[in-house]
Amino acid sequence: MTNNTLDPRLMHPREQITMVIGRIYRRGLTTTSGGNISVIDENGDIWVTPSAVDKGSLTADDIVCVKKDGSIIGRHKPSSEFPFHKAIYEKRPDIKAVIHAHPPALVSFSIVRKIPDTKIVSQARHVCGPIGYAPYRLPGSQALGDIIADEFEKGFHAVIMENHGTVVGGYNLADCFLRFETLEFCARTILYAHMIGTPSFLTEEEITAFDQQIPELLPEMEQTEYSSTERAVRSEICSIVQRACSQGLMTSSYGTISCRWEGNDFLITPTDVPRWDLQPRDIVQIKDGKREKGKLPSRSTHLHQLIYATHPEINSIILTQTPYLMAFAASDAVFNVRTIPESWIFLQDVYTVPFGGHFNGSNMIPEKLSKNSPALLVKNDCALVTGNKLLQTFDYLEVAEFSAKSLIMSASLGQLVPINDEQVSELRAAFLK
Repeated sequence: MTNNTLDPRLMHPREQITMVIGRIYRRGLTTTSGGNISVIDENGDIWVTPSAVDKGSLTADDIVCVKKDGSIIGRHKPSSEFPFHKAIYEKRPDIKAVIHAHPPALVSFSIVRKIPDTKIVSQARHVCGPIGYAPYRLPGSQALGDIIADEFEKGFHAVIMENHGTVVGGYNLADCFLRFETLEFCARTILYAHMIGTPSFLTEEEITAFDQQIPELLPEMEQTEYSSTERAVRSEICSIVQRACSQGLMTSSYGTISCRWEGNDFLITPTDVPRWDLQPRDIVQIKDGKREKGKLPSRSTHLHQLIYATHPEINSIILTQTPYLMAFAASDAVFNVRTIPESWIFLQDVYTVPFGGHFNGSNMIPEKLSKNSPALLVKNDCALVTGNKLLQTFDYLEVAEFSAKSLIMSASLGQLVPINDEQVSELRAAFLK
């Protein structure tokens, strides 16, 4: 059975675990031997990754079931860290899935014995909440299980393990993976921001203000028509979302894509659907200022509406959080795209809009966008990229993230020597006629 969704009603725990451990491994967030995942089912049986089996080639048949009575079903031994999975489930009956791994950025915090501040972006604060901290204990020991479970009993959904890694819990495996991925993104953003300047964090008041300004939902349309062209756009959006997720340009919890369809009508990704698992049926049609019946479009739908109405040349928008671009959005460093010719030709001036500039009713973002400035950063919130076609917009996003990555990697080598004004004039004459 093959599925592209983590809906627990459709997938067996074995399949859920195999899919998620594969994503974690391919994204470089665990090693062949490191990390483990478990799911507890309605019978109280715990399905868990095996001990000493390659995480890069794990199959559903490798997953072990530890029955409620302690008996084991499977061809392998359960993970050596099974004791703390079991201890978490005993202390927190509301938690139904646990992920433990050694993602590099979170391990960085672990080995300097610090907790990442999730207020680096408002979305991370909401998804991850406050983070617990478990002092070092011997891996695989009951003592480690007890001290981690004690942290979860305090109400935490994520815990930094001293000199070890992290462990995250969720109401199902999709919720758990979303939190795990978001927390690692948060840690990376803070680390990269430190490399180029001083990180800036949101206040609780700013996060509250963001929550309170989200506009009311658009009214529902009575009837929705799905033409061949419209269906093709749905598939294209899903394809780009999957591509963005696999490249680390989106996470399960954050990323919005829209495409103009006819006039100012457009299709947009939904809210509260994990991006990894997006299907064409999830995409929301916006027509004549109304939304497709029974669906919840992205909370940034009003902003997309405003951009399309203001800029007839823009036919697609990507709004996302990428670790390198967000390092500039969440610090005092300036994102200078005068690095290589391609970056300047595609992006030219990338403005940074203050947090709140994307709030409902603000025209700040549409006013900053133009043919010569297709991308911008929103302080402590997102990168926003526009284009004529979706593939072009995605290309601009990749170029922007690569440029930001190069700038951050070069920080230890010396100061940026940008393309000078004369060289920019040559590029303008050659490519922007």
